[in-house]
Amino acid sequence: MGLHIEDEGNVSFDFDIEDIAKQVVQTTLDVEQCPYEVEVSLLLTNDETIQQLNSDYRGMERPTDVLSFPVNDRAGLLEIFGQVNTMEEMEEEYHYLSSFNPESGKLILGDIVISVDTLVRQAGEYGHSNKREYAFLIAHSMLHLLGYGHQGEQERFLMEEKQEHILSTLKIPR
Repeated sequence: MGLHIEDEGNVSFDFDIEDIAKQVVQTTLDVEQCPYEVEVSLLLTNDETIQQLNSDYRGMERPTDVLSFPVNDRAGLLEIFGQVNTMEEMEEEYHYLSSFNPESGKLILGDIVISVDTLVRQAGEYGHSNKREYAFLIAHSMLHLLGYGHQGEQERFLMEEKQEHILSTLKIPR
């Protein structure tokens, strides 16, 4: 797995942000039975920056806890997961080549942006640790990168169930 973390605020937590991020990303990939090595970028920033991104990309003039920028939609990922298993097969399915890094051969899932300001605030509001909130936001965003949404009641329930499964697998309680 390729995980690139950029920490704009040089966050200081009582846990290793890289280690927890890797654990959550890998567990999510395992739960979803992703057959490829992947690349994910994670940006830790502040409310001001995430508000600007939220405005630019979603038209919402407020900060949010996490933003996900997937490279593929769910249908595309299911097709990639189900039909293409090797780089040779990938060359035959040329329209998916842009989903893979030509240098590493890894599937590029997308970018995750987390507001540390909101993370800390929400952890306090929900009465759990910063580590739990950080892991939750990464799991939530990874599911978005894998094509899940939470627009309807059924989708929301499925995502919540998967998030809880990932965090309980990692023994990161509420």
